[in-house]
Amino acid sequence: MREFKAMDFSLTGKVALVTGAGRGIGQGIALSLAQAGADLILADYDLSIAEEAAAGVRALGRHATALKVDVSQADSVAAMIKQVEEAFGRLDIAVNNAGVVSLGRVDELPVSEWDRIMNINVRGVFLCCQAELKLMREHKSGRIINLASIAGKVGFPDLSHYSASKFAVIGFTNAFAKEVAREGITVNALCPGIVGTGMWRGDQGLSARWAQPGESEIKSWERHQSSLLPQGEAQTVEDMGQLAVYLACAPHVTGQAIAVDGGFSL
Repeated sequence: MREFKAMDFSLTGKVALVTGAGRGIGQGIALSLAQAGADLILADYDLSIAEEAAAGVRALGRHATALKVDVSQADSVAAMIKQVEEAFGRLDIAVNNAGVVSLGRVDELPVSEWDRIMNINVRGVFLCCQAELKLMREHKSGRIINLASIAGKVGFPDLSHYSASKFAVIGFTNAFAKEVAREGITVNALCPGIVGTGMWRGDQGLSARWAQPGESEIKSWERHQSSLLPQGEAQTVEDMGQLAVYLACAPHVTGQAIAVDGGFSL
């Protein structure tokens, strides 16, 4: 009988890159990876919030470097990876989280907004994966985690462009995983459910937009948790971090799109 070996969830000695790390899910994933022992490169379009997030990682006793990046621009992504290589000489884990969302029905959505969403959410993931692969190949090992969404599994009204971008991330992830499956590199998509970050909360979020007549944003938020999620409560950035740590450790999980959504999607 084959000896059973418990999975080791320690990331001590590993170097992890997280894009869109300045706030929300990206920051939560970065902190979870740091708690597991990884050193972090936190990249964001807004360097100031990346620096703030990096301070949180350092408070956990891990090394953290903050970088500015525009994931939609190849030169910016290449510069980011060059800085990672110069600082650490390797890249073990890459979490391509940077993304944007907006609301708009198909008949009112400007073409420019469709292009903006696609450039950041899809082109950005492609450019990051392409650049990260070169560095990971040198060590014949790596874990790539692309952030998709339950909106990449199920369409939502007012989010056709966002859903299209996340469906694309899932398809790209599955195909890319098969290309590098024999190289010691895994590629997976993490699909957050309903998380109380900017997409859902605030005056411009889905809770406000989908509020019923006379219903406050907070009441709408509570109703959507209750009506959409079998568990009846929203997910957290820590939930996303837990799955990211697992995927960063799992050698034989690849090409998957795993939802953390309280049972909403298949």
